[in-house]
Amino acid sequence: MRATIFVTDDDEVVRQAISRRLAKRHHDIRSFDSGEALLSALDHDVPDIIFLDLKMTGLSGLETLKQIRSKTQQSLVILLTAYGTVENAVEAMRLGAYDFLIKSVDLSGVDPVIDRALEYLTLRRRIDFETQDRPGRFSLQCVVSNSPSMKELVGQIQEMAQNLKTTVLLFGETGTGKEFVARVLHHNGPRAQGPFVGVNCTAIPQELFESELFGYERGAFTGAHQRKPGLCEQAEGGTLFLDEIGDLNPTMQAKLLRVLQERSFKRLGGRQDIDVDFRLIAATNRDLRKEVAQGNFREDLFFRLNVVSLDLPPLRQRVEDIIPLGLQTLVQHSQDLGKAVTAIDSEAQQLLERYTYPGNIRELQNIIERAVIFCRGQSLTSGDLPREVQEVAHSTVNVVTQGEQPIVRIEMKLGEHTLGDVENTLIEEVMRASDFNKSLAAKHLGITRFSLDRRLKKQSDA
Repeated sequence: MRATIFVTDDDEVVRQAISRRLAKRHHDIRSFDSGEALLSALDHDVPDIIFLDLKMTGLSGLETLKQIRSKTQQSLVILLTAYGTVENAVEAMRLGAYDFLIKSVDLSGVDPVIDRALEYLTLRRRIDFETQDRPGRFSLQCVVSNSPSMKELVGQIQEMAQNLKTTVLLFGETGTGKEFVARVLHHNGPRAQGPFVGVNCTAIPQELFESELFGYERGAFTGAHQRKPGLCEQAEGGTLFLDEIGDLNPTMQAKLLRVLQERSFKRLGGRQDIDVDFRLIAATNRDLRKEVAQGNFREDLFFRLNVVSLDLPPLRQRVEDIIPLGLQTLVQHSQDLGKAVTAIDSEAQQLLERYTYPGNIRELQNIIERAVIFCRGQSLTSGDLPREVQEVAHSTVNVVTQGEQPIVRIEMKLGEHTLGDVENTLIEEVMRASDFNKSLAAKHLGITRFSLDRRLKKQSDA
C-alpha cells in the first residue's frame, strides 16, 4: 500500500532521516518543522499517517495531537519520543495516537511501526468497503441506466424493492450483473437492515448443498461435531440469493420447493421444523422453460420461482451504458492502483462501444482494469486496450449470441468497405453460424440454396 505520510519534528536531522527512509518505500512524504505548520496543512490535505514529535518548540506534541483530532479522525498518529518520555507517549495514545516510536540513531524501529500501521489501514479500508459503503454502492442511483432497456428495468426494480416476500427470478447471460441487481433489490427495500446471504449453486458440491442450505445437528453425520445453522437460517429477516439455480439437481429442487411452500425446514439430523422469514431471489443464465420441457427442472418449482421475473439485457444491447460503466470501473481501479487515470479518450470510447462483450459487464470491468494497469497518462487510449477490442476497428462484422440464437451485425466503414465486402462477410459468418450447412444458411439469409451456391462460387472465383 502506498500511503501519504506527514512527518513533523523540529529537529531537521531527525525529520529528514525519517522522510528519506519512508520515501525509499515509495510513500508520498511531506515534512513540517512545527505543530503549527502541520495543523495548517491539515486544513487542505488529510494524510494516512502522521509522525509527530512529542517535544517541540511552540505547540507541543500533545497539544498538537488534541487539535489534530478536531481536523481528522482518519489519520493514524505515530508519536516520536525519546527514551525518557515513554510515559508521555502512553498518555498521548490515550488521547487517540495509534502508536509511538522511540528515536534511535539508525531509526531501525520505523519499519515495523509503519508496517503495523499500513496493515491496520488496509484492514480498515476493507471493512469500510464491505460494511459502511455497501448500502451506498447498491443504491438505485448507482445503477447505470442510460439505455431504454435499463431504464425500464430500474422502474421494475423500484416497484419490487418495496415488496417484502414476493420471489424474484432474474434471467440474464453470465456477467450481466444479476447479483448486483439482487443486492439493489435488498438494500432499497424494507429488508435492508437484514442480512443478504448469497450463494452460487454451482460453487458448492451437490452432495454438500443440503447441509449448507439447511444446516445440521450435532452427530448428523461423521464430522458433525456441533450444530451448524444453514443459509436459510442465516438469511432470517433478510434476503436469500441463489445464483445459477438452474444447476440444482432434482433432489435439491424438491427440497427447496418444500421450503418455499411451507416456509419451514428441518436441519440434517433434526426433527423439529424451523420457520423462516426471508425473501428469495434466484438467478440463472439458462432458459428454465426449455429445461422444464426437457425434464431437467421441476415445473412446480419453476412456477414457484417465476412469480416476478426480470430480464437483464446483455451489454451489447445497452451500448449507451458502456462508457458510464467503464468510467465507474476506471475510478475504482485508478484508486486501487494508485494512479491518476480519470478519463477515456474518444477513440478508445468508440472501440469500447463497438466491442460485443461475450462476458458482458464482468468482461468490461476486466478490460478497464487491464487498461488502467498499462496506462501511462491520465486518459485511457486505444493502445491501452487489449488486442481483441482493438481488432474490432478492422472488422466489418460482429457475431454475438443472445441466448442460443446468434446475431450477425455488419459495420460498414464508408469509403473503405464496398457492398461486395459486406455481402461476402455476411455470407461467411452465416455459413459459420450454420455449421456450413448450406440449406440452413440459405434459409437464414432468406434466399434459395441455388442463389447461395452461385454467390459462393462467385467468391471462390474472385
